[in-house]
Amino acid sequence: MHNHQEQIEKANNEIAKLKERVMNHEWNLHYHVMPQANWMNDPNGFSFFKGEYHLFYQHHPYDPKWGPMHWGHVKSKDLINWEHLPIALAPSEDYDKDGCFSGSAIEKDGKLYLMYTGNVWIEGKLDEDLKQVQALAVSEDGIHFEKIKENPVIAEPPEGDINTFHFRDPKVWKHENTYYVVLGSKTKNNTGQALLYRSRDLINWEFVSVMAKGDGNFGFMWECPDLFELSGSEVLVLSPQGVKPEGNDYHNLHQAGYVIGQLDYQTGQLQYGPYYTLDHGFDFYAPQTMLDDKGRRILIAWMDMWESDMPTQEFGYSGAMTIPRLVTMKEDRLYTLPVPEIEALRLKEVYYDNVMVDGGKSLDDVQGDCLELKVKMEVQNATMFGLKLRVDELTDQETVLHFDKQEGIVSLNRDKSGKGPGGVRKTEVTIEDIVSLHIFIDKSSVEVFINEGEKVLTARIFPTKEAKGISFFADHQMKIESLHKWNLNRSIS
Repeated sequence: MHNHQEQIEKANNEIAKLKERVMNHEWNLHYHVMPQANWMNDPNGFSFFKGEYHLFYQHHPYDPKWGPMHWGHVKSKDLINWEHLPIALAPSEDYDKDGCFSGSAIEKDGKLYLMYTGNVWIEGKLDEDLKQVQALAVSEDGIHFEKIKENPVIAEPPEGDINTFHFRDPKVWKHENTYYVVLGSKTKNNTGQALLYRSRDLINWEFVSVMAKGDGNFGFMWECPDLFELSGSEVLVLSPQGVKPEGNDYHNLHQAGYVIGQLDYQTGQLQYGPYYTLDHGFDFYAPQTMLDDKGRRILIAWMDMWESDMPTQEFGYSGAMTIPRLVTMKEDRLYTLPVPEIEALRLKEVYYDNVMVDGGKSLDDVQGDCLELKVKMEVQNATMFGLKLRVDELTDQETVLHFDKQEGIVSLNRDKSGKGPGGVRKTEVTIEDIVSLHIFIDKSSVEVFINEGEKVLTARIFPTKEAKGISFFADHQMKIESLHKWNLNRSIS
């Protein structure tokens, strides 16, 4: 165990050297969780323990690019003001020497347990050159973790049509008096699937069954599965790799979405309906949810995408989390909205009502690069309308949210958003008399919630400091029925 503590100290020292420079960089986000330095990807171990929210994340503390995975760690009393804690897990044992991959957390007997995938690279064929096992680490205080002596607690994938190399991302929960875990997997012929295990004590696990398997265009590997109950149904959130584009859907490298169904806990079979995307923007992957002490289901995801250009890397950091989102169900669809706690960050309200737009329109004091915007637009005669965010006319920068009433489509265009990848993402949306928008802009991100969470579009953008303009446009008459704008306080130190 000494080796584990040594590896953690070494990693913490590395981050300490760099964090001040990173914090003051112009693209460093003010109210989104980011690493203090170097690389971050998937959220891990999102949980509520001893009155506080804990969020861990995949972290490479020595480089702004992906590498041997550690678990970074932040905690919060309110989901908004986050405090960085020492690194929780580092590769240190023969079963996890090349990475402590993604996993989850659960409280048992007043202690916080992390369940994660230990990864080891083996010389051999690429993509078949790894051994993945499931392991546990435990903490009394929620900060200092020790890997248990019984590790690995799941040492081999089960028999059957199950790929023996890709076997990861345990999400653990308790149902009645039994612990369950769902794992990401694929078949020998590369069809994504999820595996279900159960245990009485978190240490001795029994394989139940292949819980769900892809059919048709459903990817070659299911990563980061998460199963939870909501409104009397079971929801399986997952991140399928290798889904092919269809129409306006699935244009990111990998996807993140959900199915709704019923889980038979005896057989371990999930009967489920259609697959839906959770966020229709560019940068959203590996979402993980938790249940808090208020009984709310809260989701957070990695606000980036694999193999995307990340312009912050040359400044020593990369990766961020979305703002935490409240998950509810409406007519067999998930709706996601920002957690209301974010209202505590609001400064200086600007308010307008009944403003006519025909052509283009900007409003005094409605601009910025760290803000919240709530708008209700009465469509009236407009057939094409929307907003431009992070505008700088001198350098021709803008990020455009465009509604097409005839087609029933909203698009987010970042071709002129500054540095980084461009592109357009589109999705179907209800466009009736009133369209409501809830938009969060941070130094290098934008999150757009449409019609109270019916659709969400998230993007990382990297404009210059000068790009702070916001303007409305419409091809025919449209009315801004109401607009609230707040600057938002920095909440992560």
